[in-house]
Amino acid sequence: LQGRVSPQYIPLNFGMAEKMVLKAVSQMFQIDADVLLKRFQKTGDIGTIVQEIKADQPSLLTKELSVQQVFDALVDMAKSSGAGSQDKKLQQLAHLIAELDPLSARYVSRIPVGALRLGFSDMTILDGLSWMILGDKTAKTQLQRAYLVRPDLGHIAYVVKHAGLDKVAEITPEVFTPILMMRAERLSSGEEIVDKIGECAVESKYDGFRLQIHKKGKEVRMYTRGLEDATHMYPDVVEGVLKQIKADTIIFEGEAIGFDPASQTFLPFQETVQRKRKYGVEEKAKEMPLKLFAFELLYLNDASLLIEPYVLRQTELAKAIKVTGDVAIDTLIPAGHTVVKDAKHLELLFDDAITKGLEGIIAKKLDGIYQPGARGWNWIKFKRSYSSKIDDTIDCVVMGYDVGKGKRADFGIGAFLVGVYDATQDKYVTVAKIGTGLTDDEWRELQKRLHKLHSTHLPAMYEVDKMMTCDLWATPEIVVEIKADELTRSTIHTAGRVMKASKSGSTFDVEEPGYALRFPRLQRFRDDKQPQDATTLKEVQKMFKAQRS
Repeated sequence: LQGRVSPQYIPLNFGMAEKMVLKAVSQMFQIDADVLLKRFQKTGDIGTIVQEIKADQPSLLTKELSVQQVFDALVDMAKSSGAGSQDKKLQQLAHLIAELDPLSARYVSRIPVGALRLGFSDMTILDGLSWMILGDKTAKTQLQRAYLVRPDLGHIAYVVKHAGLDKVAEITPEVFTPILMMRAERLSSGEEIVDKIGECAVESKYDGFRLQIHKKGKEVRMYTRGLEDATHMYPDVVEGVLKQIKADTIIFEGEAIGFDPASQTFLPFQETVQRKRKYGVEEKAKEMPLKLFAFELLYLNDASLLIEPYVLRQTELAKAIKVTGDVAIDTLIPAGHTVVKDAKHLELLFDDAITKGLEGIIAKKLDGIYQPGARGWNWIKFKRSYSSKIDDTIDCVVMGYDVGKGKRADFGIGAFLVGVYDATQDKYVTVAKIGTGLTDDEWRELQKRLHKLHSTHLPAMYEVDKMMTCDLWATPEIVVEIKADELTRSTIHTAGRVMKASKSGSTFDVEEPGYALRFPRLQRFRDDKQPQDATTLKEVQKMFKAQRS
């Protein structure tokens, strides 16, 4: 249903483009490749073309394949690698399409190119499991709790079908299955933080790559906030984990920051981000080694620590890391913390962090548990941008774009629409359309990324006013950090907008305007974040309220 054959954290990709699928269809049905390409350019959908071809050739024999058989064939296709693998994939796909009925072939042929277009989010599937068991959504909370600890929908569905809903509560963390990372709430002063959680531990807020590290024996894997397996990108951190971690099995989190060996100083995010690469990894690791500030322990020696208090987790984490105390030698560094009781002390720690060029600080509740995937009051962010009411940044999802005019026509893009996630509707809602503030290179980069994701149809997960319609839409994948002067209200943006039926009942009028960004501009692409990590409507509402207080 999601167009994948493995959970998101397992890097099992088909590596097939539309032209490759067209080639498989051309070979199987003996149709001229150029003719197929013209049809594809006209429709933009591989699936429709395959369905039409199959329907036009009823004499072709089809088999009654089971879901399991189709799944196994797709997995085998995705796993093909090495010399001659592309030809093998072509043959496998052609053979599979030949055996499917026209409608099945329509959807299956879309999967290898990542264009299934059904719009099933993980939460939608959890809803579906709940409906299957109880006929409503009441089991969703229980299912979601298991998902946050083990985000493998296939495993959860299997447990539900095989053992029943009660066994879902027994799903626990497992090494090499990432736990959805906890997030922090936001407050804008030391006084607010102390009033909220009292005596607390204060940690520095580093600006790098947040990683969740899993180790079992001599094997190490690292995952990003978006559940991407990033192990191959950071060989120096892997080496550090093997050298410095004493435990046999462990799951912990840290922030990886670039380090300049010559000046013995840490680097800003703009330089650290250069380490996020697929090629030339070893050379870049030598030029710019990373230091990992370890700040959370989730699992140790086959036992979950998620519901243990912060103080205990910190004690055990410090014991698990072997350090020399020399920053030039150690790759892993315990983040450390300071326990504070009063707002003035907390503010001083914040000022000190800013002076060091860090993002700010995080205050953590001393007896707080680790809440996977949640944004709770056990962690509170106090960052530089939050100390000024008009200097906030918002992480938005790019929803669509307009083709450019004049000079922008060369870029293929003139403006782009961004939005945030509304959990109540399970939809993305708009907050701005941005047409200025990007460099030529940024426009080209954005168009290049969007071109791979574009669609002529408005995705079902989007709520967009007709005044904000786009020439082309994009599936929710690109996250951008947007800076704006302030949040305002707007009748043409759908974030938080409330509609009411007109007196005639035939149309709808705006009862309460939505939220919009005033003078928005792009700060940077957030490749380290998935759409589900972007700012939510609830957070926007809190920002707006704080701005007016």
